[in-house]
Amino acid sequence: MKKVTLNDVSKVAGVSRSTASLVLRGSDRIPEATSDRVRLAMAELGYVYNRHAANMRRSESMTLGLIVTDIRNPYFAGLTMTIEEAAHEAGYTLLVGYSRDDVERQYLQLETMVQQQVDGIFLLPAIGSELDPMCGIIDRSSVPVLQLARYFCEELDYVGPDNIAAGQQLARHLSSLGVSSAVLIGGPEQSSARTERVKGLETGFAGSGVAFDPSLSAATTNNAMGGAEGVASVLDRGSWPDCIIAYSDAVALGIYAELRRRNLEPGRDVCVASFDDIAMAELLLPPLTSVSTYPELIARKAARMLLNRIRDSSLEPQRSLIEPALKIRASTAQWRPRT
Repeated sequence: MKKVTLNDVSKVAGVSRSTASLVLRGSDRIPEATSDRVRLAMAELGYVYNRHAANMRRSESMTLGLIVTDIRNPYFAGLTMTIEEAAHEAGYTLLVGYSRDDVERQYLQLETMVQQQVDGIFLLPAIGSELDPMCGIIDRSSVPVLQLARYFCEELDYVGPDNIAAGQQLARHLSSLGVSSAVLIGGPEQSSARTERVKGLETGFAGSGVAFDPSLSAATTNNAMGGAEGVASVLDRGSWPDCIIAYSDAVALGIYAELRRRNLEPGRDVCVASFDDIAMAELLLPPLTSVSTYPELIARKAARMLLNRIRDSSLEPQRSLIEPALKIRASTAQWRPRT
């Protein structure tokens, strides 16, 4: 029989999961009528609060967990290094796992970290993550989980870049150059980050006359191979856009390579722009225009937020977006419209 979770209780009671959690903890911030509704839902569903597990959590292990998708991506590597540094400064040891964007692997790693009695977990969610299985782990252990860079639900804390603003900044810059068509290459299709970047590009291009159709974009793996495959698929169908937008700088590396394999020069024959602004972006030839999404700032903010959550589990879910900044370089600045 499926274990009843706090998420089930909140749905039946018609409240958020955080409100149901506050009722369990006896918070006086919740109206009596709401508390009664939550307790009635608990009784109807047969929900049993594991108070022993919650009490055990009060004895801190001074360890934190971090689960990311792939350390080979320089952006995720930057996040990991900064989180480890912040954890160390706060007196914690960091345990790191890699999901490789596999949901089942991710849940196994979450279970393992809970068994190791970590005090909190940073999670860069795998594509396809769902709240119910995760609640089964969180409710049983009372370990706080913070979503990092991507998110899949509103019930857990989240820190990441303002991807919509990043897309808008990039679109407005490209429009000002006289670009008439643009295509997005790379990124996992169902990720919150890609969805938001597409939305930002759409709204930024709106009314500019730039042809940007997300359905013609190529969603691929978030690496150089995905960039090369994605741009090849676009060019092979006879399309030659003025601008190719990479989902990330890691993807842009593959785009540069595939363009040159076809005797096309990035920044001259095709305008190229990207997101993330990792260190190598300005070292490419030509230097790559990219929107900085500041992984170090995200990591520092996430560390502060998770430590606050460990100290006070009754806080409402927190959401923090880091403001991006466009870094214009030769890959767009030297481009001129074809005549």
